[in-house]
Order: sequence, then C-alpha cells, then structure tokens
Amino acid sequence: MPAQLIDGKVMAASIRRQVANDAAALLQTGLGIHLVAVLVGHSPAARVYADNQARTCHDLGIRYSLLELATDITQSRLNAELARLAADTTVTGIMVHLPLPAHLNTQETQYAIDVLKDVEGVNPANIGHVVYGHTIIAPCTALATVELIESTNVPLRGAEVTVVGASRIAGKPIALLLTERQATVTLCHIHTRDLCVHSQKADVLVVAVGKPGLITAHHIKPGAVVIDVGINRVAAANSQGHPVEKTVGDVDFPSVLPVAGWITPVPGGVGPMTVAMLLKNTLRAARLVHKLEKPF
Repeated sequence: MPAQLIDGKVMAASIRRQVANDAAALLQTGLGIHLVAVLVGHSPAARVYADNQARTCHDLGIRYSLLELATDITQSRLNAELARLAADTTVTGIMVHLPLPAHLNTQETQYAIDVLKDVEGVNPANIGHVVYGHTIIAPCTALATVELIESTNVPLRGAEVTVVGASRIAGKPIALLLTERQATVTLCHIHTRDLCVHSQKADVLVVAVGKPGLITAHHIKPGAVVIDVGINRVAAANSQGHPVEKTVGDVDFPSVLPVAGWITPVPGGVGPMTVAMLLKNTLRAARLVHKLEKPF
C-alpha cells in the first residue's frame, strides 16, 4: 500500500483560519499587529515573495509594511534600522528577506532583530532558547516540520528519528524540537559516513539538504514517516516535450512512496506549512509585545 500523503496545503489553510480569528479578536481589543519586512536591494524574486506576503497578511487582518533599503547599505546602518524597528512600539513583528548582498553579514543581521519581534525565529538567541526547552519563537520550518509529523499521530516519545541536514535554521532546530518531544534523534550531515545506517532505522525521517533525489527507497524503513523539507528547481520536459523547470524535494518521491507509511509531497507539504507558521509566529510576536503572553 502506498504511503499516505501529508497534505501541507490543507493543514496550512486550517492554521491560517485560526490566525485570522485570533487576529480579529486581538484587533477588537484595540491592539495592533504590524509586521515589517526588510528588503535590501532589488531582488525581483524577493519582491514577488514580499507582494504575496502583503496580500496574505491583508487577508488575515495583519498590517504589513515593506521597508526597502539600498543595496549598498552598510552593516552598521542596517543594524540601526533594525534597532529603530525594535524600539517602535507600533511594530510587533520584524523579518529580513534573504539572501542579503554579499558585503552584509547574515548572522549579525539576524542577531540584530529584536528577540520578541523575530517572527522567523532566526535570531541566534531564539534558536538558543530552543536548547533550553523554553522556546520564545522557533524557526518556521522547524515548527512546520513538527506539526506535519504530529498530524500523523505517530508517537514521538521514544521514536527513532533521523534528521538529514544540519543547517542552523532547519536541521538543528528540528532535531532540538523533536528531542524536546522525547524522540531519540540522530542528526546526519555532509560528513556522515553511511547515511543508510541511520536512515533505515528511522521511524521518522526528515530530510533538509537541498539535493534532489538524495533519499531513495533503500534509505527508508518500511512504514516510516518521511518529511521532505527540500525545495529544488530541476530541468524537466512538459507533455509536449518542451524544456521546463519543476520543483522537487530531496526525496525521490516515486520510489519512496510505496515504502513509506506517510510522506509529504513537494510542492504542497512543508512549504505552505512554513508560511502558515510564519503567520502564527507573527501573531505570537504581537501577543508577546503587548504582554498578553510571557516569553517563557
């Protein structure tokens, strides 16, 4: 029997409805929700993403502003802009579009984002709080991954979980959040000697590398939950034989589908859920800023 699909679009739609309801309730009390996104330079792709964000926030009753800064802005000036947003009591959420121009330091920039207003959960301090088990705002992709796993009702306590990919905002936070849920987590990376040794024992396999087709059927324990975080653009051909690009994950979906018990598609799995968790984090940040919730 083929694996059951974990539909990220359906789950994301449910979260968005809840965020819209909660945002409306907050606004009725006279308290605002204002997300400011910072865009450095003139990336057409980032601008499209920002426009989509603006429409989504409007639909949910969240005020959205895009702060566009010159490509040649200095690091100190960018940090000063983020400090200004942190001090602005009308702003409840801050995010910075990536990638930044090469002369700017991404980690320093993320560290300059106010911890309570950090809707993407990328400030190193926020990631550090996950280690101590009192998360303020966690990275969106990590939260999305955990929500997708928990939707299967597969028990995480004591489960063998393998996370492939050890990035700061995906693999490592995912491993930490799953450890908090008392799973036994193995974190694999580029220097892991034999990936199959670890992946084949996994009740839950999370893949976040950015390498198309990395995981195939022989990596999978039969019946495992497979969460594909990868988003890759690859060359393909349409029905007329013309060259096109398509989006695929890190998992070879056709070969893994008959083996796994649950699997996320790409697109339509982690992607829409990550956006939904950004919106949920935006509401969380507003409630923290207005002191309706405590950070810990």
